Amino acid sequence: MTNKEIKEKTDNYIVSSYGRFDVAIKQGKGAECNDFEGKSYIDFTSGIGINSLGFCDNKWAEAVINQVMTLNNTSNLYYTYPGAELAEKLTSHAGMKKAFFCNSGAEANECAIKTARKYSYDKYGKGRHEIITLKNSFHGRTMATISATGQDVFHQYFDPFLEGFVFAEANNIEDTLSKISKKTCAIMIEIIQGEGGILDLDENYIKALVKETQDNDILLIVDEVQTGIGRTGKMFGFQHYDFIPNIATCAKGLGGGLPIGAALFDEKTQNVLTPGTHATTFGANPIVCAGAIEVLDRLSYDELNEIAKKGAFIKEETLKMKHVKGVNGRGLMIGIEVDIDNKTIISKCIDKGLLVLSAKQKVRLLPPLTISYDEINKGLEILKSVLDEI
Repeated sequence: MTNKEIKEKTDNYIVSSYGRFDVAIKQGKGAECNDFEGKSYIDFTSGIGINSLGFCDNKWAEAVINQVMTLNNTSNLYYTYPGAELAEKLTSHAGMKKAFFCNSGAEANECAIKTARKYSYDKYGKGRHEIITLKNSFHGRTMATISATGQDVFHQYFDPFLEGFVFAEANNIEDTLSKISKKTCAIMIEIIQGEGGILDLDENYIKALVKETQDNDILLIVDEVQTGIGRTGKMFGFQHYDFIPNIATCAKGLGGGLPIGAALFDEKTQNVLTPGTHATTFGANPIVCAGAIEVLDRLSYDELNEIAKKGAFIKEETLKMKHVKGVNGRGLMIGIEVDIDNKTIISKCIDKGLLVLSAKQKVRLLPPLTISYDEINKGLEILKSVLDEI
């Protein structure tokens, strides 16, 4: 089929809830892919942080295929090996105790919200249910997670939104602490606000939140959907700040391209969910878990350090480019502040064979964690040529 035929079929039969770029991807390998007419692209998006090992990694594909031929799925009424193995590896990496598996980041955050409220209900009774989240945050598109999201642009069309969420200003500890009341059960943060524009939380702000929540038995939830699984150069973003949250969520890069999410619980929260209080049919699907195990096995200490080095290299090179006002983020989660329209940059990059993303007014880069320096340099050359021409 041609690019045009694929686009027409998509527009005819898939709901138009996405603003798609003018690209139809047929196949890929590593950090490169091709459309249906042979045009090649360097991928600096990894499916919005999903393809952590790039397109169609050989070992990852082998692990998934072996599991497909062994056991495709059963229900969570029974025990399976891949789910148990993945839970052990994931909690060990995070310094947590137990995991709940689901299918997406939004579902993982739903689980975190329910767990926080049940923890407080079990211990303090009804009425201690409010969760403080941050302005400019993004936690998902379900009714609970969109209600928890601190951006007005998402609070349209679907009224009434769920009650029990209070919004505080990120990096303003005075404002955040002023929102705590007798109704507060948890504070929910992203270490780096991804959809909010690749904005880092300040270290002193994080330390203040950790102390306040620990002193007052308020749960601290860290949404690691975009920052987790090696993206920032640590397995989890919170590990840059030497603390362990009560609940952490992850998704995106965990499956290496397959749908999976997880909520991770510390000693305080590990036994809050009991039979019948939360469930999902496809959680801990053996095929997806097999892919996720391969992802974790590949993210060694050396590989995580290499991710940090690659990110530093990209930052250094992009700061030299025309129209770039600043670069922030960690590891291979990078936001480039530009003095021109980022949509124009993205469009021209596509024309020249480079896939990049946006985050507010920034150009966002989320390359595969395994991207080579050769692929990085090819992509940066295209980005530079685009910026030079505008």
